[in-house]
Amino acid sequence: MVRCKKVTDSMITMTEMVLPNHTNPLGNLLGGQLMLWIDICAALCSAKHSENVCVTASVDKIDFHHPIKLGEVVTLVASVNRAFKTSLEVGVKVYAESFTGGSKIHTNTAYLTFVAIDRNGKPVPALQVEPESEDEKRRFEEAAERRQIRLNQRKDIS
Repeated sequence: MVRCKKVTDSMITMTEMVLPNHTNPLGNLLGGQLMLWIDICAALCSAKHSENVCVTASVDKIDFHHPIKLGEVVTLVASVNRAFKTSLEVGVKVYAESFTGGSKIHTNTAYLTFVAIDRNGKPVPALQVEPESEDEKRRFEEAAERRQIRLNQRKDIS
């Protein structure tokens, strides 16, 4: 029998404050800093889901919709969209919030692929995902489409 987990069982929410050392000369959050936070949040989510150490296999896409400013609070929410044989697709949504202005906006979306590994660094079978809500089911289906695109791109490179 294949073990399965609900999407909500492995969701991770991470919160960071944008400090001066995280910004460029315009006072905007550096893209690389945000990518680090996204990778950490997604890695925690995939590890919680798989109950194993997970390594980043690929980063598909990170869309930057709005700049994030110095002093804003960044909330990252990661969830496993789908599991395959040994890999997992994790989606991360990023929100920026100004506590002084009271505004909260969706600033970024990212898709990452992780592989669960054992103590010897070998891939292990991924625990499957049981989507419940309509949104989770949609993300589950879209993850299969993105995976096919990734596999096709890998063939093109080879």
